[in-house]
Amino acid sequence: MKTNDPRKREILESFKNGLIVSCQVQHDDPIYTDDMVVKMAEAARWAGAVGIRANTPEQIRAIKAAVPELPMIGLYKIWHEDTDVFITPTLEAAKQVWEAGAEIIALDCTDQITHEGRPAWELLPLVKQELPEAILFADVSTYGEARRAVDLGADIVGPTLYGYTRETAHIETPDLREFARMCRDMGDEAYLVMEGHIYTPEDAVKCLYLGAHTVVVGSAITRPHLTAKRFVDLLGGYRSNWRDAERSRH
Repeated sequence: MKTNDPRKREILESFKNGLIVSCQVQHDDPIYTDDMVVKMAEAARWAGAVGIRANTPEQIRAIKAAVPELPMIGLYKIWHEDTDVFITPTLEAAKQVWEAGAEIIALDCTDQITHEGRPAWELLPLVKQELPEAILFADVSTYGEARRAVDLGADIVGPTLYGYTRETAHIETPDLREFARMCRDMGDEAYLVMEGHIYTPEDAVKCLYLGAHTVVVGSAITRPHLTAKRFVDLLGGYRSNWRDAERSRH
């Protein structure tokens, strides 16, 4: 059942049929500057985006100070060599995202095993208990993971990690048929959001038609070096794979 909390519902309903822009930059990105994510967010606001997705407490705070009126989906990417779980992998990371000002916390809710040795999805009920005022966004990679996240009480579910888990690492494009099934089967219980591998406005519109409440777009808007790399790879006959850069650890 979708949340009945009036504050949460107001935020979530404000996303309907809109664009959320993922404003993220890593220190080894060629576009990195201290204020780059702020400029990204200001550009997103100018364009009419309904929300922002951002990484790390520091960047979340900077964006919220500059663009306070746009709801924030916050996450904290933390990499370890012994796991592929990196999106807000611990309760402490979730608390830091919340304290930085994000209204929404994104969590890895896949079957992958964390650095601490437990399935990533087990964090969801812990965060829900510890931070009951937070809206929780479950990043998943499969229909089954989405179903479990909804059952555990996630407010938002999206296939953000489709292509980033061992089971789905082979994909090149979003599985729109599978996403449509998620929307059809779970759309009355949680807010289904399309995120991942959306590169054109036309693709975003398709997702709304299939049942997405809103669409999150990142790399195609805010990471021009990856956009350029896609062109170079195609023009070069796919002798290299731009997704290797997209999936890289930082």
